[in-house]
Amino acid sequence: MSSTPLPGIGVRYDLSTREHRRLSVVAHRDGSRTLSAYQEDDPDACALSVRLAPAEAENLIGALMPTHHRPSLLSTTDLGLVAERIELSATSHWNGRVLGDTRMRTETGASIVAVLRLAEAIPSPGPDFRLAGGDTLIVIGTHEGVQAAADILGRE
Repeated sequence: MSSTPLPGIGVRYDLSTREHRRLSVVAHRDGSRTLSAYQEDDPDACALSVRLAPAEAENLIGALMPTHHRPSLLSTTDLGLVAERIELSATSHWNGRVLGDTRMRTETGASIVAVLRLAEAIPSPGPDFRLAGGDTLIVIGTHEGVQAAADILGRE
């Protein structure tokens, strides 16, 4: 798989299947996705292009992933730690507040190690980092700690 930044739009991801079919996904800055499949006999001719709202893209991911795997789960280790993506809603209590106000590490033992905002990744945000609705927070901790973090971040 390769990726290509699309200034002002987002990022395009291209891949070829085992059967040499070309697919692409454009991750738009607004969170939507465009999934495209190309004709087998002409890899430059688009056979199908579908624009998906963020929730529709999540549903498609869920359909493509094994049922025992949650789409938000990034990894687990033998140490019992998980990394999970948690989206901050526009109506969240934390929208516009600084990260330190959540008292995340103190309350849950989980750490927010990065924030994904539009097409940008902000690694290691400090306590003075201002959260915004639509941010996706990468949280690492025990399963229980990450669940507690999701509960705190889901507060409206």
